[in-house]
Amino acid sequence: MGVRRPRPASFLPSLLPSLLPSSLPPFLPSFAACFPPPFTAGMFIPCDRGGGSAAPDFKGFTLLMPAVSVGNVGQLAIDLVISTLDMTKVGYFYTDCLVPMVGNNPYATAEENSVELSINAEVYSLPSKKLVVLQIRSPFIKNKYRPFCETLLSWVKSSKCARVVLLSSSHAYQRDDEQLLGTPLRYLLTPDLEKAVGGRMKDLNWKEMEKVAAYPGINDTDKVLHIPGGGITKLLFTESCSEGIQMAVLLKFCSEGDNIPDAFVLVNYLNEWLQLIKSESNNSTDPSSQWKIPSSWRLLFGNGLPPALF
Repeated sequence: MGVRRPRPASFLPSLLPSLLPSSLPPFLPSFAACFPPPFTAGMFIPCDRGGGSAAPDFKGFTLLMPAVSVGNVGQLAIDLVISTLDMTKVGYFYTDCLVPMVGNNPYATAEENSVELSINAEVYSLPSKKLVVLQIRSPFIKNKYRPFCETLLSWVKSSKCARVVLLSSSHAYQRDDEQLLGTPLRYLLTPDLEKAVGGRMKDLNWKEMEKVAAYPGINDTDKVLHIPGGGITKLLFTESCSEGIQMAVLLKFCSEGDNIPDAFVLVNYLNEWLQLIKSESNNSTDPSSQWKIPSSWRLLFGNGLPPALF
């Protein structure tokens, strides 16, 4: 039986959504600023940086987000993007669909910003690249997939994001024979995005996610989209197709374990298309070296063994 381990972006559980700004101690002003009353369930809440600044404008931006899927590969890849691009936190996604949690700043670079608090669904922005990132740090509450997807897509429409890119993963052991061939990386495009970037994917020689038999061994002609271990991936993709939203899904077949290498593979896959950072020379022996590992990854596997054991 596998040993469950802590993830780099998972922190202490908390009843955070029930915490009111008035109950916060005075030494947490930056945290209180992110919780202007009243709370409205299921919406983006901008951080109040002072001075009455307007809410951020995401019109024409690409929304990048993870699925909470096998190995947390999408979340780890998002960590690398936020850390490397030094993205600014601009708000959070208040929702009752995720397990409440709170923890220290996962991207701390100095003692001064290490005491900043982070919660389960935060939004980061990089206007120079017209990129907005939603990082999810806790599991979904049972039966809350659909409400979350509906709220998220409603926000995508209202904020006028140009497209959504979902980073995900799927169980390697549940691949069919065709999926065992070639690269473990796959992509999906909604019809609206297919018209815009379908040719680009072919130029990159990417492999589209195959549909599998609905009833293997009984009827192999009926094919369905099957993403075991993918969390909200299939639901969010099919809802985006129905709503006419431009969405791409990038995923990797993997297994639970040390999923840091999977995260690097997936984020490099993303970078082939979006060119978030300049790719290093093909002669580089370590393509992962171009990405900045967040400070929170130091505790990925917990503390070392106490010397007293020996």
